[in-house]
Amino acid sequence: MTAFLNVDPSLTGRRWIGPSAEADRLAEAMARDTRLPLPLARVLVARGVAPEEAVGFLEPTLRDLLPDPRRLKDMEKAAARFLRAVKGREKIAVFADYDVDGGSSAALLLTWLRAMGRPATLYIPDRIDEGYGPNVPAMQALARDHSLIVCVDCGTLSHEPVAAAKGADVVILDHHLGGETLPEALAVVNPNRQDEDGELGFLCAASVVFLMLVEANRQLRAEGVQGPDLMGLLDLVALATVADVAPLVGVNRALVRQGLKVMARRERPGLVALSDVARLDSAPSAYHLGFVLGPRVNAGGRIGAADLGARLLATADAAEAGALAERLDRLNTERREIENRVREAALAQAEARGLDAPLVWAAGEGWHPGVVGIVAARLKEATHRPAVVIGLENGIGKGSARSVAGVDLGAAVHRVAAEGLLLKGGGHRMAAGLTVEESKLEPAMARLAELLARQGAGLGGVEDLRIDGLLMPGAVTPELIEDIERAGPFGQGAPAPRFALPSMQVSGARRIGETHLRVQLSDGTGPRIEAVCFGAFDGPLGPALSLGGAERFHCAGRLEINTWGGRRKAQLRLEDAARA
Repeated sequence: MTAFLNVDPSLTGRRWIGPSAEADRLAEAMARDTRLPLPLARVLVARGVAPEEAVGFLEPTLRDLLPDPRRLKDMEKAAARFLRAVKGREKIAVFADYDVDGGSSAALLLTWLRAMGRPATLYIPDRIDEGYGPNVPAMQALARDHSLIVCVDCGTLSHEPVAAAKGADVVILDHHLGGETLPEALAVVNPNRQDEDGELGFLCAASVVFLMLVEANRQLRAEGVQGPDLMGLLDLVALATVADVAPLVGVNRALVRQGLKVMARRERPGLVALSDVARLDSAPSAYHLGFVLGPRVNAGGRIGAADLGARLLATADAAEAGALAERLDRLNTERREIENRVREAALAQAEARGLDAPLVWAAGEGWHPGVVGIVAARLKEATHRPAVVIGLENGIGKGSARSVAGVDLGAAVHRVAAEGLLLKGGGHRMAAGLTVEESKLEPAMARLAELLARQGAGLGGVEDLRIDGLLMPGAVTPELIEDIERAGPFGQGAPAPRFALPSMQVSGARRIGETHLRVQLSDGTGPRIEAVCFGAFDGPLGPALSLGGAERFHCAGRLEINTWGGRRKAQLRLEDAARA
């Protein structure tokens, strides 16, 4: 295959791959038949959208895409027990994971219950003292005072803790990979149970909770009772879907698209306060959910009080929301500082071990458990291989793992745990958590690497850079970008389109902070476009593009609208470049 613009390699060592001649022909035909802009047609063709499907794809609706909740096993039973507790004024406890998905899932239930005039107890385990998921002491304590415990974003593998909840019914609403047997709960609603068909396995836990509330409202309607508004809850579902890196395909596109509209109305005090402390001054996008709001919600569970994020998302009090948001913002700053220290140490250790294995891993004494997942993601991005980062304390390691496309990490971790090399472990295709005795660390990682190698991990080098098409600076306008964004939201499983600007003159280079770069790009005759390259001076892009001079570069990246002082202008988020 011929490299796009003959770029092989680029400055970052990648080969550029553009659309095929057939894809170009289909895009031109789609643009002609549908009157859509050609760049948008290219994006749709790249995603396998046929011309007759284009209108429906660009306007995804829950009416068309939301699955019947009863497709999931135990759903009717779970909703019926939940409603019985509400009507009977029973004491309900919500046991949630400490991440964004868990916090959003808890907030969904608490908000719905508040609309029904019913309180509930929120319980989120401490990441360090208790670890992930239900534990025996907590479940025993909750069961003494509550007749119903709803576990969200956790519980599918928690056989002993669920059994310990004597006297209470337990309902599990989860999405993590299930084992061969399920806990003895009243209901386990999970699209990734082994006896499910897996067609809804891409849903996050908040989406599963949302479907349970859809079913609860349906059961209420059958009794002639109007349930709480559900559309107003979609901001929480959107936040969880993006922050938990669920693929933005199928109904997830509709959930996120609609959820962003709800969020833009600024009705949820917690998200309003968090947006304000983060200085978010434009309409929220999937990027803001994943990289601005999500990390702040997560900060409490990572290095602070575990329940801060869920409390922020659930509160109806603006003053409480403001105080919680400020606290989470400070914790997020602290989290970044801790993360940077662990990342440097982990990368040095992984490099010493070698970066050409099927699995890249690092472990360190005293590494904060709250940042090992983020550092694992950074290692994965740097090496293009599955990565595990583990914090050790008192002979026990607690770690997080992140995978690459095409490698089912959760299944491999689950198998290593079943073989006895891990104290516990589980997750889903792209992310997993594990606990391991320090004495078994080396054999456990060797076994995990062996299982991942069988799936093809580590075979590829630097990934090719896929380009959706060519554009000249004069064609890149806010209006064109808005057209292209109709194919979104973009994120996991639906990457934002990437365009190449050929043979650009680079001028006005300005370093931003330690590692970032801002430049002006022009073809020499028409308008200029501003480009920003994050982390440019961590690699070869910064030094090469900041020299100026007459040399021209092909530049590739994603288009975005920069809003500043009420003015909107197009810019390129530059990802790669090559000498023309």
